[in-house]
Amino acid sequence: MKLLTMRALRGPNIYHNKPCILMRVDLEEMEERPSNTLPNFRARLEVKIPSLHEHRCSVGAPGGFLSRVDEGTWMGHIMEHVAIEFQCLAAMEVGYGRTRETSTPGVYNVVYRYIEERSGLYAGEQAFALIEHLIAGTEDQFDLAAVIQQLKELRERYRLGPSTQGIVDEAIRRGIPWRRLNNRSLVQLGHGSRQKRIQATTTSETSMIAVEIACDKEATKTLLDDAGVPVPKGEEVRTLSGALEVANRIGYPVVIKPSDGNHGKGVTVGVADDKHVERAFEAAKTFSPYIMIERQLVGHDYRALVIDYQFIAAAHRVPAHVIGDGERSIGDLIELVNADPRRGYGHENVLTEIEVNAMTERVLEHQELTIDTVPEQGRLVVLKSTANLSTGGTATDVTERVHPTNVATFERISRIIGLDICGIDVIAQNLHEPLAESGGGVIEVNAAPGFRMHLAPSEGIGRNVAEPVIDMLFPGGDDGRIPVIAVTGTNGKTTTTRLLARIMRNQGLRVGFTTTDGVYIGGNCIMPGDMTGPFAASVVLKDPTVDFAVLECARGGLLRRGLGFKACDIGIVLNVAEDHLGLEDIETLEDLARVKRVIVEIVRPGGWAVLNADDKHVAAMKDHTPGNVAYFSMDENNSIIRSRMAREKTSCVYENDYITILNGSWKIRIVKAVDVPLTFGGRAPFMIQNVLAASLAAYLSKVKPADIRQALTTFVPGHGTTPGRLNLVQVRGIDILIDFAHNPAGYKGLSGLISRMPAERKLATISACGDRRDVDIEQMGQIAAEMFTEIVIRETPKYRRGRAEGTIAKLLQRAILDAGFPAEKVRIADDEPHAVRQVLETARPGDLVVIIADDIDRCHAEVERFKEREEPLQVTIADIPNVDHYDQGTREPSRHSS
Repeated sequence: MKLLTMRALRGPNIYHNKPCILMRVDLEEMEERPSNTLPNFRARLEVKIPSLHEHRCSVGAPGGFLSRVDEGTWMGHIMEHVAIEFQCLAAMEVGYGRTRETSTPGVYNVVYRYIEERSGLYAGEQAFALIEHLIAGTEDQFDLAAVIQQLKELRERYRLGPSTQGIVDEAIRRGIPWRRLNNRSLVQLGHGSRQKRIQATTTSETSMIAVEIACDKEATKTLLDDAGVPVPKGEEVRTLSGALEVANRIGYPVVIKPSDGNHGKGVTVGVADDKHVERAFEAAKTFSPYIMIERQLVGHDYRALVIDYQFIAAAHRVPAHVIGDGERSIGDLIELVNADPRRGYGHENVLTEIEVNAMTERVLEHQELTIDTVPEQGRLVVLKSTANLSTGGTATDVTERVHPTNVATFERISRIIGLDICGIDVIAQNLHEPLAESGGGVIEVNAAPGFRMHLAPSEGIGRNVAEPVIDMLFPGGDDGRIPVIAVTGTNGKTTTTRLLARIMRNQGLRVGFTTTDGVYIGGNCIMPGDMTGPFAASVVLKDPTVDFAVLECARGGLLRRGLGFKACDIGIVLNVAEDHLGLEDIETLEDLARVKRVIVEIVRPGGWAVLNADDKHVAAMKDHTPGNVAYFSMDENNSIIRSRMAREKTSCVYENDYITILNGSWKIRIVKAVDVPLTFGGRAPFMIQNVLAASLAAYLSKVKPADIRQALTTFVPGHGTTPGRLNLVQVRGIDILIDFAHNPAGYKGLSGLISRMPAERKLATISACGDRRDVDIEQMGQIAAEMFTEIVIRETPKYRRGRAEGTIAKLLQRAILDAGFPAEKVRIADDEPHAVRQVLETARPGDLVVIIADDIDRCHAEVERFKEREEPLQVTIADIPNVDHYDQGTREPSRHSS
């Protein structure tokens, strides 16, 4: 077998609306050897992974998948289930998977869900490896425990922490979109100009000054002491001699910690003598040059959580510890504690496994113990100097036991420091008495406090402390969304996207949009190039200045990575026509329609799928959207439109030369098509379709008809507004049209316009992309032969897409000549600039020159140079040397060949 490719589909895709891993596997000879032909395969697989018994598969009952293995199934299907189970064993619960054979015999697409991308990819790689071992009978060499441990380590390294994840989960519950901005805990909630950001439990609203104060323990202590909040006596020092002097002055025991540390790093409690001061000072010095020496308060460790200056929760924390039984060593007791099913690696369970590290050894040494000591029955042995859950500590919820005076104190503290989210560490005998009465005090105020102890305490009630964070950031039920319109189809996407962007920009909105020529923010191109994939969409949705997003979505990016967003308010599907067939397992129009349909599937409930009623593949998508459906059509008598009129539904049609919105049988005529520059006086039906779609989407976005009309009548196609989309210029009586038609459907649409243009001579330069099928390239040549009177064919090297030099041009030439086109009127140029120059140099006043462009900017530049010349060079196509020696059939090489 061969693992051909493997990639993550990070957004909605043709397989699932959530992220998936796609493995492309060639089974080779195993295509002829399903599982029931291999000796004892099911039993050996089940011994290796017993939990596969829980997989139901298509049978729908436990053991269903293994029964399929018994009956005989292919290795790709088995890989899918193994990759899923590997993740589940590493505490990443996933369930979806599917495996389908491609059009290439023996090659399968294996698809399965993932939680964390790197873990998902690794699970697939190891599933492939295990299947190979099972086939070879060497499965004993496969270390399953090591694989699961590696998956856990990858999970912990890259996943969001429990606090951040808790906030994200609450945002998802509220319908607020989110995206991760780095490999750590920086997260964007919401889109565009309505976004907020969090980093762990620090928010975009958190005061930087407050964070600085909280990180400076000396400043915090001073502010709280001055405000009458009980705090332990202490001072900040920089030298060991200073530490010894302060410790002896305030009296042992003391706590020694970095002044600007966090998460308990470098903290030592219970320092009882000068020798211990020296060790604790060095431990703290590792994290900061400034060391805080504090009198140790007597009592229990509590954490109070305040969010938006309101008390939310409190927990009693206990450091990691074991209790002696007089028989086992401390190391054995730790293993016993870690065997508790509530404990796990990292953050996978309620409790974290206790790790023996330098802190443990230091704490044990202070107690005159080692890891091998056997403590007496009932002795409590503390293993960590802090009570953090991440180091193996435990937490008990005590929220309902906190005295009102303490609640008021905690809320005052958050105001004094200025933190919108803060964790207040308290040492006290209890919290049901005021601190002043119990002898307790505040030892620290933390910015970015951990939520895990409150979300999932080891004892007591879990508190949804993420809820008040979301309430603070998005008050009043705000979902943080900006309107998103997604546009797809075979042809017309860029024009429709740009037209919609203009309409919305005229509404006073700052629009971000993506097209095949770049990403635009507020009318400025910030990233040139083909930007119709998930990366470009994320650029727009992450931009804090964008009020409205219009996203062109092409098939390539969707197939390779999925969409870059999870939902849209309006999803437009313009058409489905033959283009890029034979690539990425998309063989038929039905396959291509399935790709385009993803846009319809992610329309939000209450949103709109805008569909072309004249295209059967598009119209059929109506049953696949959770949103509403609205249609556009070039014919008001289209049966779908007539049916919707009878049911008082909204549509947009071309009727009596008008762009018209239908609300049931009522007509709202927006504008005559002849008054819309994009339609070339109504002579370009394919442009009218684009205008219909954009007008309908704008109307459904609550734009007034008069505002739609104003935008349609002032949006003039040109290199600056719609580069490469029917850009018409006139030079000395010659009409020059630049267009990006790139498939048979595009050529047919262009043909309808060209036939309505009055020029007697119609000259063109054409090409085709190498990733089209031969039949598509030949069809483009045949249509060109019907459109034009003289043709210059060219090849663009970067668009050969694996084809040999000259093959694309020859396919086009053969098709043109087979259509009866005069041989002397067609030539081949060696590149695009030469082709454009040749066709321009043969043009005369009254001619139409059509440049079907690959590189739009370069073609535009050639036209500009032609404009600057005083008089064109008058030559004919026949006068231009043919750079290719090929003529038709068995013809002799051209006499013009060089």
